[in-house]
Amino acid sequence: MVLKNYMEDCVLDKLNELIPQYPGRCFCENCMIDIANLALNHLPPKYVSTEKGQVFARVECFSRQSEVEIVKQIAAAIEKVETHPRH
Repeated sequence: MVLKNYMEDCVLDKLNELIPQYPGRCFCENCMIDIANLALNHLPPKYVSTEKGQVFARVECFSRQSEVEIVKQIAAAIEKVETHPRH
């Protein structure tokens, strides 16, 4: 059995969509990982172990409420990483 936190995919997908809205910010690999980690630490995990579970998790990720919360956490993480980059 393989467990997967589907929220990771949701955050990474949304982060890649949001990058153009933050010109001049660093999105190197270190910053991307830090942003994703910070956002994920403030979002509920969505663990799945089957294909059917992935479908349900994906639908939930695209619900308006989930999407707003994901964007909110990513935006906060971008600001924090910009203020305190690790590189």
